[in-house]
Amino acid sequence: MDALANLPFSNLNRLEYPPMSWSRFKKHLYQNPDLGLSVDISRIPFPEGFLATMEKPMQGAFQAMAELEKGAISNPDENRMVGHYWLRAPELAPSDSLRAEITRTLDAIKTFAAKVHEGVIRGPAGSFTHLLVIGIGGSALGPQFVHHALGRPGKDRMSVSFFDNTDPDGIDYVLAGLAGHLSRTLVVVISKSGGTAETRNGQLEAAAAFKAAGLDFRKHAVAVTGAGSKLDQTADKEGWLARFPMWDWVGGRTSELSAVGLLPAALQGIDIDTLLAGAAATDVVTRNTITSENPAALIALMWYFATEGRGAKDMVVLPYKDRLLLFSRYLQQLVMESLGKELDLGGRVVNQGISVYGNKGSTDQHAYVQQLREGVNNFFVTFIEVLKDRTGGSLEVDPGVTSGDYLQGFLLGTRDALSEKDRSSLTITVNDISPRTIGILIALYERVVGLYASLIGINAYHQPGVEAGKKAASSVLVIKVKAAATLAAIPGKTYTAESLAAHLGALDQTEQVYKILERLAANGLVRKQLKTPWYESTYSA
Repeated sequence: MDALANLPFSNLNRLEYPPMSWSRFKKHLYQNPDLGLSVDISRIPFPEGFLATMEKPMQGAFQAMAELEKGAISNPDENRMVGHYWLRAPELAPSDSLRAEITRTLDAIKTFAAKVHEGVIRGPAGSFTHLLVIGIGGSALGPQFVHHALGRPGKDRMSVSFFDNTDPDGIDYVLAGLAGHLSRTLVVVISKSGGTAETRNGQLEAAAAFKAAGLDFRKHAVAVTGAGSKLDQTADKEGWLARFPMWDWVGGRTSELSAVGLLPAALQGIDIDTLLAGAAATDVVTRNTITSENPAALIALMWYFATEGRGAKDMVVLPYKDRLLLFSRYLQQLVMESLGKELDLGGRVVNQGISVYGNKGSTDQHAYVQQLREGVNNFFVTFIEVLKDRTGGSLEVDPGVTSGDYLQGFLLGTRDALSEKDRSSLTITVNDISPRTIGILIALYERVVGLYASLIGINAYHQPGVEAGKKAASSVLVIKVKAAATLAAIPGKTYTAESLAAHLGALDQTEQVYKILERLAANGLVRKQLKTPWYESTYSA
């Protein structure tokens, strides 16, 4: 963070904004033909000398990353290593046992998927044709992103659905789509601890649905979980079809290339070897300690400049490709959970983070680009360009012009329109959407997040805020149970929210009691008598 003192953030105004030009583009376009990747940083308005000023902290970030990959304890809160990079290069793992376990798990995933596809592992009505994945956070966002990006409707080996929340209506919506197919549906439940409420609830809801259909859930179920976890014990005791490991050195938001993401992808029919190969090739490139030759380092430095190293601006992710629709959601968790921290490594309050939002181009031309161009300048944009339009030729929608031409035109036009108003952007270009390219994007951003975290001096690999939210939710559930029991104890006895809170000894949580009573009433579980003012309304069993 000390390097910030040398940067002209406070003096950067429109007159000093470096003009966009062909010469600046030539100077600051990174290209890697082997990866099929280019990164244009020319439209981030860093001045001459910025990269040189940041070279010392960047070298420190490279060193921290090298230590992490060697097995250093990089999550001191939990005394854990951080080893998601080993997933695509097991030979780099710091012990023979870890190397063997990674390789063994990958082999087991491919063997299991092959047996499912061949009908060796099957349901009571025949081969499994549908897959239900139950997870939350990284255990759902990664698999959903890859499923959507690489799916081939009509050609996938299995049709994939997700429970990714504890919303009853959402669960019913997914189950309705599986109506008539449950007997041929395989269920993968993903939870490291086995105690994550949303995933556990989804598992119980799924089991109930199978039971209602006269099916034995155990004969459809697979667990991806930590050794000895609650889920692992349940799967073992009940004799589920298979169990695959989640390791404590792989965080949820970086778990897509572990069994968490590879098992659903393999079952769908995606080439997971090529997915891993793309990530491995990117890791090799992004280990380069020559900053100008490292795309992850360049992107991390652009984040640092654009946000003044303190999250001063949001990041808008605009992929101009429908298959990358979920990439912004995937990046939201990866970036915001990794970087959104109250304390730095020295224990000082810094309240770091970068807010991420986005959808896709050119849909956003008709959504919020108006504000991006003319509203509050509190963001920078990441455009993602995909060169290949489709497999096969394209229709000319105008003479000499295809739909893909329009898509590129909207991307380039929007980028220019933003630059005209001094709105910063960087552009990432890839050749196509393929397993290799998706692996490249996953590995690229994992490395960017790690390097940026080192630049700003925070721990990217823990999530105390998430745990705090879980604890707060638990306290609400305690109040709910007590409130419902109190009402049920004397049917017909009425309470206002305030009187019930007082009865429970929870006057400081009266608002929580009110919200709980309103939901119970909406679901027909208690009776509500509406009164004026509204807070005098009464509730009874």
